[in-house]
Amino acid sequence: MSDTIWTSRVTPALLEELSRRVPLAEGSHPGQIAVDAPASGQIIGHTPACSVADLAHAFTLARKAQKQWETVSLADRRRIFLRYHDLLLEQQETLLDLLQIETGKARRHALEEVLDVAITCRHYALRLENFLRPQRRNGALPLLTRCREHHHPVGVVAVIAPWNYPLSLAVSDAVPALMAGNAVILKPDSQTPFIALLAEKLLREAGMPADLFQVVTGSGRELGETLISGCDFLCFTGSTATGRIVAAQAGQNLIKCSLELGGKNPALVLDDADLERSVEGLLRGCFSNAGQLCVSFERLYLQSGIHDRFLAAFVRRIQAMHLGHDYSYTPEMGSLISAGQLTAVQRHLQDALDKGAVLLAGGQHRPDISPYFFEPTLLTGVTEEMALCREETFGPVVAVYRFERVEDAVALANDSEYGLNAAVWTGDIPLGEALAARLRCGTVNVNEAYAATWASVDSPMGGMKGSGMGRRHGIEGIMKYTESQTVATQRLLPVAPPPGLDVGWYARIMTAALTLLRRIPGLG
Repeated sequence: MSDTIWTSRVTPALLEELSRRVPLAEGSHPGQIAVDAPASGQIIGHTPACSVADLAHAFTLARKAQKQWETVSLADRRRIFLRYHDLLLEQQETLLDLLQIETGKARRHALEEVLDVAITCRHYALRLENFLRPQRRNGALPLLTRCREHHHPVGVVAVIAPWNYPLSLAVSDAVPALMAGNAVILKPDSQTPFIALLAEKLLREAGMPADLFQVVTGSGRELGETLISGCDFLCFTGSTATGRIVAAQAGQNLIKCSLELGGKNPALVLDDADLERSVEGLLRGCFSNAGQLCVSFERLYLQSGIHDRFLAAFVRRIQAMHLGHDYSYTPEMGSLISAGQLTAVQRHLQDALDKGAVLLAGGQHRPDISPYFFEPTLLTGVTEEMALCREETFGPVVAVYRFERVEDAVALANDSEYGLNAAVWTGDIPLGEALAARLRCGTVNVNEAYAATWASVDSPMGGMKGSGMGRRHGIEGIMKYTESQTVATQRLLPVAPPPGLDVGWYARIMTAALTLLRRIPGLG
């Protein structure tokens, strides 16, 4: 990357404009939070350090806007989000530039974020009426009871988004919440606020009413409790440790929440796997976004028959990776986000090496590329006493293990407190699918790393065990932002003994009716 990180599309003036979009209470004079670019370490701009009063002001605006928004027809909502879909694609070069500047990731990985949000918009917009229109349900008594299910917005949804995929993991959760008739208050990570503000700007250009979607910048430690106590639904993506805290706070406030948390994701390579395809797929699966991806792999299990060939090819491919920073699609891996993340990765690696692990590739900090750049790294000989064995590293460091029997691989893969994502590589598709169903992870890919499950937005995505609760995508991804209501209308006769009818006779009649219903499919 050149001496300056700026592009013709992303300038200091644009970031200054975006920072002014943060809602502030009247008379508020917040401090400023500096945001730096991982590629250079230089400060690129500042956003307000919002106070609790500023957040309360945002809630007031959001609740007023939401009351009007829930009266807007589903067809009109659909038009806004299809326009937003188009704007995302039209403005993708600006979005990609800003994503790279703010996160330090390679452009190919920034592209995944833009495409994800566009896919999510299209999916829910085109199915919105099918999901949310009132549904007829079977009543208590055929012909006599008419029953309908309605879905109402919960109100104001709070989204706490992480820094690693600051567009995808913020807006892809906000979009279905907004389509369902809610307002959204988004608190992005303080390291990556500008892409969220740009996303909000484009939503307004697409026709989203003012104040319905607001981005509040500031410290999670200062704003978190107020954010949770003030919202009607909480959507959080982050570490398992923090997830436990916010889930407890949500529980105390009796609000529903959806949490996508950490992972120590396993990939299994069977003897009959296609060597080239598995090597290339797992290169992406391990080192996309420098391993700072909740669904990336940190554990590789190789069956004995392919172990040596795969390992030799994988090491060669790691060593040949194009590392660096520019605005082309050439670099295959970008930077870590911060000095703190670099230190965490180095600590895990050094602990493993000190306790006997063997370095096969990488392992070096590369300040010649950027301040926080760390090479893609592969280790063998990782054992239980090493932090790297079970703790999530969230960086480009992967441990490889050998296995003999498929049963052993399944047991090893499942031996984790986490259960987010997994993959199976094999030439035997039925076997791969059968093994996938036995892995205790919310998503499992066969002969693919993560894109197959992630981009299949008609299906739910989320974690088992310590990797979270709730799901994004699929029908669950929008229905979670609604309250279900049943309206039943009773006609002609009540669901009770009519006046003057002996209860004993009523009991016999109902028993005969239930016996008959049991024998008539479709009426039960």
